Amino acid sequence: MKFIRQFTLILIITFLGEALRFFLPFQIPASVYGLILMLLALQFRIIQVDQVKDTGSFLIEIMPLMFVPAAVGLMVAWTDLEPILIPVIAITLITTVIVMVVSGKATQIILKTDRKGDV
Repeated sequence: MKFIRQFTLILIITFLGEALRFFLPFQIPASVYGLILMLLALQFRIIQVDQVKDTGSFLIEIMPLMFVPAAVGLMVAWTDLEPILIPVIAITLITTVIVMVVSGKATQIILKTDRKGDV
């Protein structure tokens, strides 16, 4: 029963994200709205972490399974993707390195700022 209650709570937040996407004129995916709503609900203690923790952990554990349809979609679109494969791989590698560098630098700045605040 606990899992059903937790999953229902997550589905309600997801539905609210879908509603926001429908009513707001921005080109933001509903899942992003849902994540923002969940973050705000957790931060303002509208929802306690214990109310969604077990189901959230389960959903994270099965997340790789959710990528199977996307992989099948890539296989189906192979004829369209094949002519531009080299540029796509290059862009993916370059942007991955950029994201890693920016994330690392941002983390270093946050850690330095945090250490200065502790002194």
